[in-house]
Amino acid sequence: MTPRLAILCPGQGGQHAAMFDLARSDPLTAQALEPWLAAAAPDRPLQEILSDDNLLFSNRLAQPLIVAATVAAWSALRPLLPTPELVAGYSIGELAAWHVAGAISASQAIGLAASRAQLMDACVQPQSPQVLFAVNGIALRPLAVLLASHRLYVAIETDADSCIVGGLQQDMLLVADQIKRRGGKITILPVAVASHTPLMATAETPFAGQLRQQFTRDPLLPLLSGLDAQVLTKKEQAVTVLSQQLAHTIRWQACLDACAERGITAALELGPGAALSRMLAARHPHIACRSVSEFRSLQGIATWLQRL
Repeated sequence: MTPRLAILCPGQGGQHAAMFDLARSDPLTAQALEPWLAAAAPDRPLQEILSDDNLLFSNRLAQPLIVAATVAAWSALRPLLPTPELVAGYSIGELAAWHVAGAISASQAIGLAASRAQLMDACVQPQSPQVLFAVNGIALRPLAVLLASHRLYVAIETDADSCIVGGLQQDMLLVADQIKRRGGKITILPVAVASHTPLMATAETPFAGQLRQQFTRDPLLPLLSGLDAQVLTKKEQAVTVLSQQLAHTIRWQACLDACAERGITAALELGPGAALSRMLAARHPHIACRSVSEFRSLQGIATWLQRL
């Protein structure tokens, strides 16, 4: 029986030196990947970036490289997989998801990712560094009240008692002890922009203008909006959700629930990393979830799905 497949497109955090290796095992993708990588990182050799975490996790390089890795994985795997029932993307992964769904080309997705990163970087003041950090162990509602009093914001909801928080680094330092006293755990993420918070508001309008120019056709596959987990099928919706998500909370737990509600039986995360597939497996154990990063070959991924 063919599984009802969801494709998951990751955000920042899972980058690694071998993130393009599996896709390169497909000759056609390997050939296409070279100009994609040149567009993602035009001013530095790729090997230099992959061997230096300061470069690999810098926002201006991370966003287009993650999209490049995602579209490369999809290019290599698409002929081997059943047609997906649904596509969902986490943060910058939502932009890659619109490519997987057929609404924009790989080059368009990578170019938009580079522009997105530049616009977001422009929202950061050098004298006021920004931060993203994970908080676990505190229910979202009381945490949001605590954060509001310190000008911090829930950027991504990941579960009932876990989320990603964004704001200024100086404000995080003020609230950290209170979070810990309430039983919460803080993990600082390797991201230097407060994505999905009001600190990114000035990037929304110019990015919407760029999106409007690039999105000229409707997607071939339905997608989930990170803002509210609604199903999207029109190009105009891309302009709205992809620009608004820069400065508004991503409700990822709702996207995970929407996968279950739509009868998804298998989910494949395109990588790099495996955070999304692990979150979905933990929240909905009946869905078979894997990441491409867990496999040694493209055929191994296809065989896994065939055996479900």
